[in-house]
Amino acid sequence: MSVAVHLEGITKRFPGVVANDQVDLEVEEGSVHALLGENGAGKTTLMNVLYGLYQPEGGTVHLHGRPREFDTPRDAIDAGVGMIHQHFMLVDTLTIAENIALGHEPRKWFGLAMDRARADREVRELADRYGFDVDPEARVEDVSVGVQQRAEILKALYGGADVLILDEPTAVLTPQEVEDLFGVFEELAAEDKTIIFITHKLGEAMDAADDITVLRDGQNVGTVDADDTTREELAELMVGREVLLEADKEPADPGDVGLSVSDLRVTDDRGVEQVGGVDLDVREGEVFGIAGVDGNGQSELVEAITGLRTPETGAVELAGRAVTDLSRRERIEAGMAYVPEDRQKRGLVMEFDLVENGLLGSQHTREFAEGGRIDWARTRDHAEEVIEEYDVRPRNADADAESLSGGNQQKFVVGREFARDPEVVVASHPTRGVDVGSIEFIHDRILDLRRAGKTVLLVSSKLDEVQQLSDRLGVLYEGELVDVVDPDRVTEEELGLLMAGQIPEDAPSIADAPGGEP
Repeated sequence: MSVAVHLEGITKRFPGVVANDQVDLEVEEGSVHALLGENGAGKTTLMNVLYGLYQPEGGTVHLHGRPREFDTPRDAIDAGVGMIHQHFMLVDTLTIAENIALGHEPRKWFGLAMDRARADREVRELADRYGFDVDPEARVEDVSVGVQQRAEILKALYGGADVLILDEPTAVLTPQEVEDLFGVFEELAAEDKTIIFITHKLGEAMDAADDITVLRDGQNVGTVDADDTTREELAELMVGREVLLEADKEPADPGDVGLSVSDLRVTDDRGVEQVGGVDLDVREGEVFGIAGVDGNGQSELVEAITGLRTPETGAVELAGRAVTDLSRRERIEAGMAYVPEDRQKRGLVMEFDLVENGLLGSQHTREFAEGGRIDWARTRDHAEEVIEEYDVRPRNADADAESLSGGNQQKFVVGREFARDPEVVVASHPTRGVDVGSIEFIHDRILDLRRAGKTVLLVSSKLDEVQQLSDRLGVLYEGELVDVVDPDRVTEEELGLLMAGQIPEDAPSIADAPGGEP
């Protein structure tokens, strides 16, 4: 089989960082190739070089045996390279066909207008060829995330791409949509298209890829056959040491209710109801997980619980104390810590250094301030303790938050919040963008909180995470808690159906589990 992509000695530097250090990569034509690595390992940078978004300081790009230089993505597209980014680049108010044809519009009336009928026909023919269930006339804003992703793939194919790069393509998909996507990969590979997908998920790389290349610290540390490797071997390649992939969770010994939410209804900034009458209790010494596809009310629910958004109706209580009308600061003082889903908007001030960011939320406490004056020596010690314990890199408390990689920003936020010694922890996507070694560490800290009798509400789109850590698992769909199941007995397929709003007849209700409902 011929080589479609050959990257040789690619070096890309940013100020103070070597993102890619003489990286070699070969991808065979008509294959599915996974690019695996920790956060900050250089995966996306390498693919951005191939796509023409970055120009390397060294090395060469070969496409189908020919050396190429891509000064812009337009050059790469013209050469047959397409890239589907984590955040889709579609125009919500246009139809799928209009989005796909954008930049390559068929014209009529001597080129004065777009031929929409022809665009619809060509997109439908292309979708049928690859077995995509896509309505070309539907508006993007009205279709699911999975359909939007297929539209992005079709857009690249419509533009003539025979090498497709996908950056973390499963991040917002249900298990069924992930399965469908991997089926799409097979269809494309059968048509001699070449697929490279970036991921940090070991199981997905093994399930979907023919070959897996692992990057660590900007270097290629190995390429393996997906059928001849294990999760443990891949994790060790990624991190450079042996990693415990399963959380070591002993049986729960729950106590009294630490967090209670009753009939909570929450609207978004447009006044549209996003949470419709949610009731849940989380007990001391328990992790209550919430699963669901992003955008089903998780953000608004968490913001109402933590004091960042005022609910329309309902009540929030901490250990029997009403806190519905308390501010975020007052909830911190009452013993609530919060790991936000968006670390940059809610967790950090990007222009502040880590000393200042370590103080956020604690600037009024006696530990760090007395008589209106900040104890900066103690504040620095605190930041350095978090940096050391959570392996935040670089190990420099004077570094600005914006200079850190996303994974290191996340580790700092988690460390700061857990260091409050809280009674209640609301953790929303606590390992988002974090490498496999740090995931292991953060999971251990969450279970330490559980062992200490703390109350933990865990929200995550990672099914393996909520299943491993949770004692009870609620599924949120369109703002409603559709079911609470036993995470040790529910299957991924059943969870996927629940996340899509369908309740399987034989889903293992928590009421059937040992201990039953609280």
